[in-house]
Amino acid sequence: MSEFRVGDTDFLLEGRPVRLLSGALHYFRVHEAQWGHRLAMLRAMGLNCVETYVPWNLHEPRPGHHRDVQALGRFLDAARAAGLWAIVRPGPYICAEWENGGLPYWLTAGFGTRVRTRDERFLHRVQRWYHYLLREIVPRQIDRGGPVIMVQVENEYGSYGSDAAYLRWLADLLRTKGVTVPLFTSDGPEDHMLSGGSIPGVLATVNFGSHAREAFETLRRHCPDGPLMCMEFWCGWFDHWGGEHVVRNPQDAAAALREILECGASVNLYMAHGGTSFAGWAGANRGGGALHDGPLEPDVTSYDYDAPIDEYGRPTPKFWAFREVLTEYAEGPLPEVPPAPAPLGAPAEAVLTGWAPLGDVLRTLGGPEASGPVPPTFEELGVERGLVRYEVTVPGPRQPYPLTVRGLRDLAVVYVDGERAGVLTEDDACIEEPVAGYARVELWVESLGRVNYGPRLGEPKGITGGVLHERQYLHDVRARGLRLETLDDIEQVRAVPSRELPEDGAPGLYRGTVTVRGAGDARLELPGFTRGFVWINGFGLGRYWSMGPQRSLYVPGPVLREGGNEMWVLELAQTARSGSGEAAAPVLRAV
Repeated sequence: MSEFRVGDTDFLLEGRPVRLLSGALHYFRVHEAQWGHRLAMLRAMGLNCVETYVPWNLHEPRPGHHRDVQALGRFLDAARAAGLWAIVRPGPYICAEWENGGLPYWLTAGFGTRVRTRDERFLHRVQRWYHYLLREIVPRQIDRGGPVIMVQVENEYGSYGSDAAYLRWLADLLRTKGVTVPLFTSDGPEDHMLSGGSIPGVLATVNFGSHAREAFETLRRHCPDGPLMCMEFWCGWFDHWGGEHVVRNPQDAAAALREILECGASVNLYMAHGGTSFAGWAGANRGGGALHDGPLEPDVTSYDYDAPIDEYGRPTPKFWAFREVLTEYAEGPLPEVPPAPAPLGAPAEAVLTGWAPLGDVLRTLGGPEASGPVPPTFEELGVERGLVRYEVTVPGPRQPYPLTVRGLRDLAVVYVDGERAGVLTEDDACIEEPVAGYARVELWVESLGRVNYGPRLGEPKGITGGVLHERQYLHDVRARGLRLETLDDIEQVRAVPSRELPEDGAPGLYRGTVTVRGAGDARLELPGFTRGFVWINGFGLGRYWSMGPQRSLYVPGPVLREGGNEMWVLELAQTARSGSGEAAAPVLRAV
């Protein structure tokens, strides 16, 4: 059995100093059939370790209902087979530009700001979750013949809170449950973050994208002993819908990596390979500066992150620049770079053959209807990712007055007496044309992703205030939710009654097939579509949005099959017509 431990100045493996050259790769953002290729790419870049988060909400969608927690164990086995050590960051909070920072919506809905504290009810839930989760980690530690060499206590806690008793409880829980490898924390290299996020007896590491020497000097003021490590070297960044695509110069990033290593430190590239936030799991941030309390900024589906290995698993110029730096620190020659997975053989245009309006989709796949004096939130309706239709009546007769939604999160398409009246956001939540009574109002409200970082973590979705006609609240609200997960089930979707394609490109569920010759990695273009979600053979590709910057969706080769493939597109706004008056069709192209 191997022993990995933290020495006074180095990491030690069987008493021998080792430097961790790690890269972040999230198993839940890569199709399982492609794990082996991506891990081999890490080895070829010069890394000896892989790091991954664990999203609690993915694995426990409802209290006590666990879904494929074993995926983590299979990934760790794949890492060992690839010749890599593994660092596991189990949370319970992970950030990761992931829905709700990885915390289940039902947890934050119930406990609010008591999450990530020593509140007994929250700790009880964490303890129950770790009972299942740690079964995948403990037997795979390095002192038991596995690849796991380190486990994190919480995640960037100093950016959120200062409950040292909570951190100590988590560390003790990990030890009690059988974690024997070194524990660590990771925080920004600032005094308030390190003082709030680190605890005695647990290795502190820092996260940054540049100025390594200054960062490590700050760390040493708090932790004078132990190895230096940048647990997140931000070699790229993520994108928001409606923003610019973020890139970092490869040579600049390579110089920053070299500086870290010249300090004698270990490093974890964040991200080495970003992957994709499939199935609508992308989170959101709050802009407005350092306090992260401003406008909502939803994250795009792609988590390419301008990483050295791109979303499709291909080496980028940054990969080659990093490989050149890492070669100097490798123990022996680096492996050859594996060939990229086979791309799609030929472009393939989808044939859309049917359509169902959103109302029919909701009637077939939606949850039970709720009614009451005020609008229920997504959380109260049991909707994590998806949309909710709210219905309310403007009494009459009465004069036309403005119709306003208070506490809207995040976007609503509004219909008055069946006619589209506008699109509302939390920053512009008033219908332009005043509404007279009597009138029937529908609001189709969509979550654009729960906040994954900052003080507004866990905020509810839907209509969290009320619907106002002039200054008067409208009561007697009916609501029904559509969960995205229901569209993963092919048989359920087939049960939705189908109609002919609409002439006006109305929103709804568009269904069809795409015939593939030479199945392989592809990207899906959606000309004419505005905003929604796509599934191929029941696999959720994620959100598309014509506002960009993302212009296509990644389709992993293992999702496709030779011949016919079922496709459905849930369009939530409207599709455009081509110059000939025909509806545009989705197209698969090689990556």
